[in-house]
Amino acid sequence: MRITDTSDLWWKSAVVYCLDVETYFDSDGDGVGDLQGLAARIDYLAQLGVTCLWLMPIYPSPDLDDGYDVADFYGIDPRLGSFGDFVEGVRTARDRGMRVIVDLVVNHTSDRHPWFLAAKRSKDSPFRDFYIWRSDPPPKGQKNPVFPGEADGIWELEEKTGEWYLHSFYEHQPDLNIANPKVRDEIAKTVGFWLQLGVSGFRVDAVPSLLEIPEMADPHQYLRSVRQFLQRRSSEAILLGEVNLPYDEQVVYFGGEDGDELTMQFDFLAMQRLYLSLVRHDPAPLIGALQSRPDLPTEAQFANFVRNHDELTLDQLSDDERQEVFEALAPDESQRVFGRGIVRRLPTMLGGDPRRIRMAYSLLFTLPGTPVLFYGEEIGMGENTDDKSREAVRTPMQWSAERNGGFSDAAPSRLPAQLPGDGYAPAHVNVADQIEDRDSLLHFIRDLVARYRISPELGWGSLEIIAHDAPAVMVHRLTADVGSMVAVHNFADVPTMISFALPEEPDGTQLVDLLAADRLPLDEKGNVRMEIAPYGFRWLRVSRPGDGRVS
Repeated sequence: MRITDTSDLWWKSAVVYCLDVETYFDSDGDGVGDLQGLAARIDYLAQLGVTCLWLMPIYPSPDLDDGYDVADFYGIDPRLGSFGDFVEGVRTARDRGMRVIVDLVVNHTSDRHPWFLAAKRSKDSPFRDFYIWRSDPPPKGQKNPVFPGEADGIWELEEKTGEWYLHSFYEHQPDLNIANPKVRDEIAKTVGFWLQLGVSGFRVDAVPSLLEIPEMADPHQYLRSVRQFLQRRSSEAILLGEVNLPYDEQVVYFGGEDGDELTMQFDFLAMQRLYLSLVRHDPAPLIGALQSRPDLPTEAQFANFVRNHDELTLDQLSDDERQEVFEALAPDESQRVFGRGIVRRLPTMLGGDPRRIRMAYSLLFTLPGTPVLFYGEEIGMGENTDDKSREAVRTPMQWSAERNGGFSDAAPSRLPAQLPGDGYAPAHVNVADQIEDRDSLLHFIRDLVARYRISPELGWGSLEIIAHDAPAVMVHRLTADVGSMVAVHNFADVPTMISFALPEEPDGTQLVDLLAADRLPLDEKGNVRMEIAPYGFRWLRVSRPGDGRVS
């Protein structure tokens, strides 16, 4: 790793923060969050240490799927603001050291998109082949694998022309036909358009569905062409892909050894194994996932998360493992969706136990890869328990204990979603109170981010699982040219004594605890012994004699 790489490949050590503009901060009192409201909170995000903002869809939309039903790829939902507001927000973020990426949702459009409105009028429409049609009735009994129980099959009859259109998602989201060169041109124009407005890349929605086009001989060649186009327009720009597949299939979407397709992908398997480990008080499932990760080229990276904006999917666990997690973290059937996911946030799943919550976020920031936070995680927000859908976690940001959590001055009935209640209501969980409390979760996350940002080995390093004698404890090491760190995490609810060795280190090497004023010397054989508190953790920088690195 060269020093210049850390800026050229900025995303390798970024802190990504996902937010929905609609639910972040309402600046004009109409009940809906907006781009001016986001700009007013940029300094808060800068103080948190965020270096990349991921904005969920901001496009014009009927809003039947929280904006993922796009009606215009070249527009901004007027409820959220104008292009002037967007560009000013991007500029303000840049001034504070933050890049901005936006959702690229091109597997489908809204059925109210002008392309589809034209396509369904006539089989001779020039936009007909922008979508995928069939003239014969689809097989009976087809299920919708993405939204089982909510969407009826994957083909919908369009009465006027008597043909069926494909929808991998909801009926109101007809699939685009990327086998059509004109569609591919429009996607390229969309990418170029938003790059010109200052974004640094895209979170690409539902990538496997996007490439499931039988008419294309090599769909991955198309993905490579998008990456090439992106980097011609902006050498720093990234594609962060949603690819929820096993590792052996996932690696194909990176472009294999060439690494010329997606820049980053979310690690769904490690996330799911993390929850299994939390439930079992045993790091073995997570360790197994990390050790089975494929080797990636330098210009590729996994993105780690403990929560995102969708249901907490557990689809890569076995049926028995999934049920085990369900029973521990979502015991009520209403807390589960699609037979595979959970609609709760981390604090409620862990019973509000601050030790387990903090240990989970410590893991997030020390796993090899790039950490991704979902808005409100930094203060421990809960979910709207009255909402039984995956949108239960997409509640307004809780800025204060005031009315509507300080999100908006509007009447509560005008808000985009209901705020959490009980112990997670704004009276108990909000930014203003936690800013004043040095022991709060907000300050804890700030501290983790600060330590992460001075530890590039966490984003760049190679992983080593260190053997030891305490089965409930995970000890892993990340090493790069710029340094080495050992992270220790106790999954058990009892204190644990642990010993491990770094036998290759020279005499005089110490382990410097980045989260406490403590130095642990290695003995002459490279051994160290320590006690770890229940659900405790330590970040231990390997400090060799004379290495000159500030600890």
